[in-house]
Amino acid sequence: MKTLGNIIWFIFGGLPMGLSWLFIGALWCITIIGIPIGKQCFKLASIAFFPFKKEVELGGGAPSLLLNILWIVFGGFMLAIEAFLLGILFCITIIGIPFGKQCFKLAKLSLMPFGAEIVHT
Repeated sequence: MKTLGNIIWFIFGGLPMGLSWLFIGALWCITIIGIPIGKQCFKLASIAFFPFKKEVELGGGAPSLLLNILWIVFGGFMLAIEAFLLGILFCITIIGIPFGKQCFKLAKLSLMPFGAEIVHT
């Protein structure tokens, strides 16, 4: 089920969301200061492309909190809105509810990516 879910996800929602993460990561990498943030975006694009059987554990300390605040202001809010709206569209149908849940997981991750760890289940 994991493979089938990831394939369907990639076709109907993962491709635009993953490309959004890659685009924002590339914008951050233009500046020298933003390279660590861009690298984080590239890492999180993998979960945007194929989210099934992957969980996100939030953590981190004060540095993660400061980076998350900067992230929300300069890029995370738009990615969270994109994931949230796509999740609402998926949840309109009963078949799309598992995909909507993945979108809501990505919306939360879009707001707080620093200090988050991706765990394969």
